[in-house]
Amino acid sequence: MRNITKKAAERKFKLGMHSYTLHLSGLGESWGFQSEGRTYAFEKVIDLDKLMDMAVEEGIEVLHITLVDLDNDTSPEHLAAVKENAAKHGLDLELNVSFNAPSDPRVNATIEEALEIGHAIGATLVKFSTDVEHPHPISHACMCPEAMEQMSKIVMDFKKNIPTIEKYGMKIAIENHCDLFADEVIWMVEQLNHPLIGACCDTINSLMMAEGIADCVEKMAPYCYCVHFCDNRVFADPDGTHSLGCAIGDGDVDVIEVMKILREKAPEELDTIDLEIELPLSGYTLEDGRKEEIAAMRKSIKYMHEVLDIGIKGRK
Repeated sequence: MRNITKKAAERKFKLGMHSYTLHLSGLGESWGFQSEGRTYAFEKVIDLDKLMDMAVEEGIEVLHITLVDLDNDTSPEHLAAVKENAAKHGLDLELNVSFNAPSDPRVNATIEEALEIGHAIGATLVKFSTDVEHPHPISHACMCPEAMEQMSKIVMDFKKNIPTIEKYGMKIAIENHCDLFADEVIWMVEQLNHPLIGACCDTINSLMMAEGIADCVEKMAPYCYCVHFCDNRVFADPDGTHSLGCAIGDGDVDVIEVMKILREKAPEELDTIDLEIELPLSGYTLEDGRKEEIAAMRKSIKYMHEVLDIGIKGRK
């Protein structure tokens, strides 16, 4: 069990939520519904206005949203209205984009586009998934030539946009999004070497790269400007090894230890912990699944407030 200093133990974070937590309700993105060039998405039964209302009611202080949540409407009028509504609710916004999402192209944007959208909605941070493609076998692919070529191009693209990043003053976070090893994210952040650019550590994505969760968090914590805080049940059966999303505190991730690492090692730029849940897509009707998502969200918020001491305002 890790021992940390009293100062680190008392470190406070705002409680945020990735909208993907309610993906069965049409928020965030729809995973795995690409077929023959068409995107199949869950019907949106909760819009961004309603999500903001829910956030305030449930004690969430920051919403981590996607272009899907903006209805892919990037008109100045719409983005200004989103910014105004968030301010009325007392909510901070973070923007989540991908370069080439494998399942839902609605979340895709260039660096230039994302910076302009993020600024227009008053986002404090823009998080990027790079969608780097690694060759197989994955176990020896970290920093391989194929990945390095792609990452080098991405670094150059970010460098071209540093004047805009500085003008807007938004934090930038590069995620280990099922496609990057921790060392690769760190390499890009170090190459960019800019105080506004850091990492986003997703606490479950490392499993996709055959990396241990604690090892990944230990490595990435000193660079973290953003965290997707997840808990999953991990088990094996005759069909293989599985990782299924669940409420925070119900899974096999040592979330208490993860928070100790983050409190001790993350820079002051990390001021928010974004909960994220990805419940299984099967085992219930869509209507029941949506109810399960909201129940898991509420259970997670309660656990993060009461056990992990995350959240500054809105705690019940």
